[in-house]
Amino acid sequence: MATESSVSNTCNSTNDVLFFYNLVGKRVNSEWTARDVVVIGLGLTVCVIVVLANLMVMAAIYMNRRFHFPIYYLLGNMAAADLFAGIAYANLMLNTGPWTRMLTKEQWYIRGALIDISLTASVANLLAVAVERHQTIVTMQLHSNMTKRRVLLLIVCIWATAILMGLVPSTFWNCECDLADCSTVAPLYSRRFLIFWAVLNLLTFFVMLAIYTRIFIYVKYQSQYTSRHTSEIRHSQTVVNLMKTISMVLGAFVICWTPGLVTLLLDGLLGKDSHANSYEKYCLVVAECNSLVNPVIYSLRDDEMRKTFQWILCCLCRRRACRQKEPSAVEIDSPRSEETLGCVPKTEDQALCKAQGNNSWTVAAL
Repeated sequence: MATESSVSNTCNSTNDVLFFYNLVGKRVNSEWTARDVVVIGLGLTVCVIVVLANLMVMAAIYMNRRFHFPIYYLLGNMAAADLFAGIAYANLMLNTGPWTRMLTKEQWYIRGALIDISLTASVANLLAVAVERHQTIVTMQLHSNMTKRRVLLLIVCIWATAILMGLVPSTFWNCECDLADCSTVAPLYSRRFLIFWAVLNLLTFFVMLAIYTRIFIYVKYQSQYTSRHTSEIRHSQTVVNLMKTISMVLGAFVICWTPGLVTLLLDGLLGKDSHANSYEKYCLVVAECNSLVNPVIYSLRDDEMRKTFQWILCCLCRRRACRQKEPSAVEIDSPRSEETLGCVPKTEDQALCKAQGNNSWTVAAL
């Protein structure tokens, strides 16, 4: 009778987290299982790598003045979002399993909001980079004409949207007053909200697909026109490089996000019949990997970025041998300049300090 009374009083604020977990049949173990240990161990490992990789990207963009352009500001913001995603996911890992029993509803909502905010910001940055690349390529420019003020406004809008999406479930779109609408993956979330969240990300994917398809068609057409005046090798290489980048961007998004989006859709549409609880944590780990793939795709394909990474690692690992002075961020113009960087190799082992080459951020690279 007590249980029936609790269920009928659908807006009773005294219902704790365990009430909703029991309502949807999501088991909360009182002791650690082998599955919990594997998931948490894998998740924390991914988080550490995500944080370190994106810290490296942010440091490189800050220290190298060659990266002080709109596209790199967006990449830096995307790295910040992915770094935040790593921290948010680590927080989730440290508040899951048997620890879930100790969470209040406010703590549970905060845990979920951090994930929603970070992943929304990461996806929004992916879309912003795609739009920026489309603008610069169509206008045949190396960098966008956006002012720093506009870039800053865009970044603020990205984070404002992400925060709004993170606050939606805890403020009004939850199932506390409609227990029949509770999700099995996130027991306090509304199933309708999960459907909305999944569809929104799928639409974002299709928008990105349309943008990059438009870029490819345009560049292919321009390459055919240019090939009349230049070598066929350069024409072919441009198309191949662009296809590689497009395949990597879209492929990473599909591989990392499709399992999670499908899980949310199934949970929203079928509820308990979807059996989403048996694999939802693994899908979340795969989705988090997108925050690790992003710096690889958008940064490591840039030769100048790679050389900045090499200089940073050199000066971190071999400070005494690699640096004769401590350079400031203002002094650093390019990792190619030994004098500016204060990174003068004197032995064969210190040769890594010498960065060679030039800026290779081209249309074919991104």
